[in-house]
Amino acid sequence: MDRLKNFTLLIIIVSVMVLNYSVYGTANSVNINSPDEKIRLNIFVYCNGQIGYKVNYQDIPVIEKSFLGLVVENVSLGDGVDLVNTESYVINESYPWRGIHSTAVNHCNGASITVNHRETAKQYNIDARVFNDGIAFCYNVPGKGDRVVSGETTSFVVPEGSTVWYHDFYMHYEGAHDRKNIADAKAGEWAAPPLTVKLPNNIGYASISESAIINFSGMGLQADGHRGFNVRLGHEVPASYPYVLRYGEENAKRLAVPATINGPIKTPWRVILIGPDLNTLFNSDIIHNLSPTADKKLFPEGFDAEWLKPGRAVWGYLTDEPRTLEGMKELSRLAGELGFEYHIVEGHWQRWSVEDRKDLIEYSRENNVKILLWKHSRDLRDPDKFHEFFKHIHELGAAGSKIDFFDHEAKEIIDLYKACLREAAKYKLIIDFHGANKPAGESRTWPNEMTREGIRGFEMRGPWARHNTTLPFTRMLAGHADYTVLHFGDRRCETSETHQIASSLILQSPMLVFAEHPKNLLNHKAVDLIKQIPSVWDETIVLPMSEIGEIAAFARRIGDKWFLAVMNGPQARFAKIDLSFLGDGDYKAMLLRDEKGNSTSVSLVRKRQTFGPKPGVIIDNTTVKNNESLFIELVAGGGFVAVFSQ
Repeated sequence: MDRLKNFTLLIIIVSVMVLNYSVYGTANSVNINSPDEKIRLNIFVYCNGQIGYKVNYQDIPVIEKSFLGLVVENVSLGDGVDLVNTESYVINESYPWRGIHSTAVNHCNGASITVNHRETAKQYNIDARVFNDGIAFCYNVPGKGDRVVSGETTSFVVPEGSTVWYHDFYMHYEGAHDRKNIADAKAGEWAAPPLTVKLPNNIGYASISESAIINFSGMGLQADGHRGFNVRLGHEVPASYPYVLRYGEENAKRLAVPATINGPIKTPWRVILIGPDLNTLFNSDIIHNLSPTADKKLFPEGFDAEWLKPGRAVWGYLTDEPRTLEGMKELSRLAGELGFEYHIVEGHWQRWSVEDRKDLIEYSRENNVKILLWKHSRDLRDPDKFHEFFKHIHELGAAGSKIDFFDHEAKEIIDLYKACLREAAKYKLIIDFHGANKPAGESRTWPNEMTREGIRGFEMRGPWARHNTTLPFTRMLAGHADYTVLHFGDRRCETSETHQIASSLILQSPMLVFAEHPKNLLNHKAVDLIKQIPSVWDETIVLPMSEIGEIAAFARRIGDKWFLAVMNGPQARFAKIDLSFLGDGDYKAMLLRDEKGNSTSVSLVRKRQTFGPKPGVIIDNTTVKNNESLFIELVAGGGFVAVFSQ
């Protein structure tokens, strides 16, 4: 009988181990596996009592032994700890999404790990989740009253031999990414997330960022000179050049103060995207999966509400159109002719009378175009002006606002983003943030965030070929980006017209803002294709030929129509593109390629690069099948675009 009891007990123990294999461990060590068991997160306590973690992909290091921890009221909660309890859970759901694909998948194994701080005997929680394409964790510290969060001891140690891409905070989130061997990342260097990693020996890729920045400051990264990057909270990151220029050093010093948080402390999620290829990284849903769902009272229909419709926009900032009422009416008229849904009007509207403002909005509405009105964020830091502004543009009939010049990630500024989105939602207004930080899944919580800048786009100067082929696999891994795409003038620098058209298909945003004058779009030989370019997609495939900073090749589907877009980097090349992503049967194909024969000349004028002339566009029409391939000769800085329909 005793033997039978023991045998039965053994069966129960083994069954429990099998059922909970995704989360297991020993004293002071917890392992969490991804649903497909290819990724493993190990959270453990070092011999000295410091809490740490590491991440493996198919048993190969992605993040080597690194530290965890938060500093609250000058107490380092990552030092002198024990893991005292672990509760596992599974999430498996899908939901409608807007952007790179129409359905998001949220499937992970998770664990809530209770940590005991020996010195204070206080306990807090680490929530960790492991997906098939990455991992995430955050800290939850219970408590009441005001407490100061002065720092975080989280770090990310990258394997030797890795290549990394990042830029510093000089222009906040509008820098150009440097490519470095991890050994060349010097101590003290700053990195604005996402930080993308190509792992050694062609293992795959990773990218470090964050999600759900709520009642907290944003995260910067700082290199330690030993292959590690340490988390720095918003107040610790040096104020960017734009912020100091616009607000002065005194305001910058004021924001360089640790955040005080009332009540329980919940940090943003620290996120590491992981995959064998760039397609996996680009299609990851992790960042928005971790963000809270939208308030049903404010967004009862979710993305389907009429006032939240995505679309294309004209924008007069880089055109020669007069900044007058009549000039803006002309842009709206042309937007309607293109079939574009929006027109973003810069700050000159504030000099007009209320009657003129209403006149533009009504005229635009007659052309099936909605208006967004620009506003400086400093005007919204006064509570009276804040409420007055949103009420006013609602009464005018505007669709929303482009709010500019945040340029900081201190908690105070993060709180302002949320306040703007909440107030705008009350009036059914959409928002485009400029001078902004990287997105962190906000549009799942606030579907009225249609886009945000936080990217080096056409407001700046080139060169562009390497930059544009880097962005999809660095900055855009965080989410939508208002690059203000496509320009046919000198501002395009060393890139071709076809490269520019391809950029509007690859550097996409739910509100896709075009930099070129709409009359030049209408007069371009590729106008019939340009009119078809959507701002959201049902499906996206990053093609295997893509390489960060060298070439970006995307196949994207909307309904039953497929688009193929290629942006080439600084080196000419031949490319073979397999059309197996198409369905069965014959497809009509419109192909855009670069003319050959015109060389690119480069000169330096006052330290600014000017380029020209560049090849034009050749359009071919043909029929293709999914068992065929295209062979393309790409010029340096060139591109290729195709649209396939049945």
